Formats: sequence, C-alpha cells, structure tokens
Amino acid sequence: MADGLLLLHAWPLDARMWEPQTRSLPESLAVATPNNPGFGGADPAGEVMTMGSAAERALAALDGRGIERAVVCGLSIGGYVAFEIWRRARSRVAGLVLANTRAVGDSEEAASARRALAARLRREGNVLATEPPPLLAGDASPGLTERVRSWIADQPAAAIASALLGMAERPDSTPDLQTIDVPTLVITSTADRLIAPEISAEMAGQIPSARLESLEGAGHLSNLEAPESFNALLLEHLAACGIT
Repeated sequence: MADGLLLLHAWPLDARMWEPQTRSLPESLAVATPNNPGFGGADPAGEVMTMGSAAERALAALDGRGIERAVVCGLSIGGYVAFEIWRRARSRVAGLVLANTRAVGDSEEAASARRALAARLRREGNVLATEPPPLLAGDASPGLTERVRSWIADQPAAAIASALLGMAERPDSTPDLQTIDVPTLVITSTADRLIAPEISAEMAGQIPSARLESLEGAGHLSNLEAPESFNALLLEHLAACGIT
C-alpha cells in the first residue's frame, strides 16, 4: 500500500471536474478520484446520500488504488465528505485540503431550501441543467460555463436530489476542527457566490496550524477557474505532507 491523493468532487458534478489537476500531477503519484454515489455513473446510495455513504465509497476507492494514507482534498460537498472521513478513518488521512467549503451544518432555512429543491428535482427532472447554481464567477468564460452545465446535465435528477437531502442532514463539523492534527490547507476564492471567503477563513482559524489561501477572481469551482494556482497550492501541500 502506498501514500497518495484523494480528490472529492463538488455537487452537482462528477469526478471529471478534477481533470485540470490529474493532468498536472506526477505519474508516480497514486490518485483516487471517486464519484459520489449516484454521480458519474456510480451506483446510488438510496433516497438520501449521506456524507457517511460517500465517505465509505471514497475509502473503498483508496483501497482499490492501493492507497493506505492520502492527502484528502475535498471541494464544496467534497469538504463535507472529507470531514466524515476524518471522523471515521483519521489514520488514513495524511493531510487535508478543504476548498470552497464550510464546517458548519445547514441552518433550518438552508436545509428547507435543499429539501424543496430535491422535491422539485424528483417531480420535474434535472432542472439544474437549464437553471444551474452559481458555481462559477460572474465573468467565467462561456466555454467553461458550458462545460460545467454539460456535466450537471449528465447527472441523474435522483442523484442530485439524494445528495441535497444528505447535505441538509449532515452533521456540524465545527467541533472536529480543533482535533485536526495533520497539515491542512484551506482554499477560498474571492468571487465564490456560494460560500463566502470569510466563512472559509473562520473555519481555517479554528484548525490548528491551518494555512489559508485565497484565489483572486475565481468562483466556487476554484480548481476549474484558477487551475494553475490551485495546482501549485496542491503540489506544494502534497510535498509538505511528505507525499510527492
């Protein structure tokens, strides 16, 4: 078993969003890029895709790639799954990258909005294909905007709804922040319209020795909008964790 990297994708996309990263990584590095249950052709996890079910799939992906310990990099919902992996299997976590994510659970208002959207998806199908959430900065290129929209369109409405219900009931990870004793990089971006930079900054401040980096002009999908900067930070953090 080797050390490696685990990349956990955002909602409502699949693991293809990590292509700008996997192309830049050394060929010798073992990398796992699992799809969340129901996404990217993966088997669904039932009516509710809990963060636990996604974490178990991710740990199985590590086993499948022969990776014992990994730097766990999660963006958006991927960060929620990363926290669950930390709670369940911290001995397998060599380091963390928490990108455009938050530790706090949903407010009742936010959870209710997720449940309402899930119900609409089940009634009407994948409405996000034509009404995507604001995942990108307002001035993102038409090409990237269309690529993200096409990835969303590829996902089953049932999977998107199931993940929404799982996020609505996810636990508050704030109490876990002070327990994180592995090298941690928190990435935010100035044009993130879903998770404000100050939310990520507050989270970073509660993790012992966390490093906070902000990507200028990028939106929620910072790895796609600022890939060169994101890749440089990722490679630097891998080296800091002793994984190259």
